[in-house]
Amino acid sequence: SQGLCRREARQSGRGFPTASMAPGGQLEKEQRMGFFQTILVVLVFLPLLMVASHNFLQNFTAAVPRHWCYIPAGDNDTTEVTGDLLKIYIPMDGNQEPDRCLRFSTPQWQLLAPNGTSTNATEPCLDGWAYDRNVFNSTIITEWHLVCGKRALKDFAQSIYMAGVLVGALVFGSLADRLGRRALLLWSLLQVGVMGTGAAFAPNLAAYCTFRFFSGTGTAGFILNSISLTMEWIPSQFRAMVATVLACSLTLGQLLLAGLAYAIRDWRQLQLASSVPFFLFFLYSWWIPESARWLIVNHRPEMALRNLRRVSRINGEKLEREGISLETLRLEMQQEEESSGPSRRSALELFRTAPMRGITCCLMMAWFSNNFSFYHLALDLQRFGGISIFLVQLIFGAVDVPFRMLVAVAANRLGRRLTQAACLFLGGLFILASIPVPQDMEVLLIALTVLGKGLFSSSSSCSYLYTTELYPTVIRQTGLGVTNMMARLGAVAAPMVQMTQAFVSFLPLLLFGAVPITAGILVNCLPETLGDPLADTMKQVEDRARKKRSKKEELKKEARGTKKTKF
Repeated sequence: SQGLCRREARQSGRGFPTASMAPGGQLEKEQRMGFFQTILVVLVFLPLLMVASHNFLQNFTAAVPRHWCYIPAGDNDTTEVTGDLLKIYIPMDGNQEPDRCLRFSTPQWQLLAPNGTSTNATEPCLDGWAYDRNVFNSTIITEWHLVCGKRALKDFAQSIYMAGVLVGALVFGSLADRLGRRALLLWSLLQVGVMGTGAAFAPNLAAYCTFRFFSGTGTAGFILNSISLTMEWIPSQFRAMVATVLACSLTLGQLLLAGLAYAIRDWRQLQLASSVPFFLFFLYSWWIPESARWLIVNHRPEMALRNLRRVSRINGEKLEREGISLETLRLEMQQEEESSGPSRRSALELFRTAPMRGITCCLMMAWFSNNFSFYHLALDLQRFGGISIFLVQLIFGAVDVPFRMLVAVAANRLGRRLTQAACLFLGGLFILASIPVPQDMEVLLIALTVLGKGLFSSSSSCSYLYTTELYPTVIRQTGLGVTNMMARLGAVAAPMVQMTQAFVSFLPLLLFGAVPITAGILVNCLPETLGDPLADTMKQVEDRARKKRSKKEELKKEARGTKKTKF
């Protein structure tokens, strides 16, 4: 077998990439982005655009239009119900708008007289509701009458989707470390396409929520595996830039959603338009190769060798004699096994050693707090009642772009840790600053909201990059899955916390501001990864933590020595 390996090694010298494309530390020495890496980023960028559409889709498909009780004597299917007809059948609320949930028990014809008064006898909308269709032709609200006593079902439907994302983050993250990034990426794309299309044809709310749940699991699986697979093919000096580009796709997706929703006012057609492209993404993603890092760690050096050769061919690199051979890959695999023991895949491994416990706990808090506050700011667009919902979505999406670009520069100049901590801390401060602002100062409130949301978007970009670099290859997807699960818990908790406003008006904003500030402080306990190669084994993470701890102790000793000398 040794002779066979030598022959393969000699053969690999003709037709295999340079050493710079080898996994592990050698990959970090690659000084440029090859043609393959550029294509990979583009192919992942496009479906990420549409993922944002699914995350924020209910801002439009579940928009609540003006509505009032069905009027038996009128044409309720049109938007031109006369003011006199409404005055006879529908009482006015405190804002002199037609009441949304009550009607007069009997027609109040006397109200047509100049000084007419009503009997004030009202009843619920026993015959259903009529809707203002000037903005939307139909939404799930108008189709299944999710208003008045059923209005909580709107938030329930969004929570079901977020629960699906939570489950997907946990399940697909763990499975990817066993089955590979590519297989789960393909499955996730197909699942989003099938389930999203199914939701467009759902006959009732229960079916709609079921399809949305599995669509959410698919979007989580795609985000996790696409980013991890991309980062494992990207040299370290380009990771911050690539992470920012991929994060900007989620931001640009919000702009795309605003355009789609403006052009398509029917919720079923909008749902379909957001889902069908995933079938195309599924087809072309078969071209993407599996991560060479994952293949080596999982004892498949032959496949890793084929993928590395293919990448070298696409990049047009000159083939040198000192290329990576099957023998080299097997030797690296053997060394990793000897240094770290058998590979484990359980999420419990994230808490097995002190360095991993510290990393995991701090990251879980950072991810939770980021989504906890972000979705509070991003999902309730109709609270800015005086501004078009399409314009608000456009502003919220556009403002994220400069923030995400800025975080790429900051992560490479200031480091991942300081950038992550600053985004969380400042985002929380902007939310706290909005507490004393009166509600009639809408411009100031929108400005604080936009700044806070932009910082949390930047924090999200940095989180994907930082988490990918902190966890080793053998358990990277499991770590991303667990931290993403905490992020989705934050998204689920946000509307629940908002309900406490009924008891203490400022309590939700206090929590939405204080939690990310606390997380920003805790992030400073994490190790810096700027310029470090990706770790492949648990031992490499522990060794890195040990070296940095020793370096800190040496600096402290030098500082104490300097003080004594001066004294």
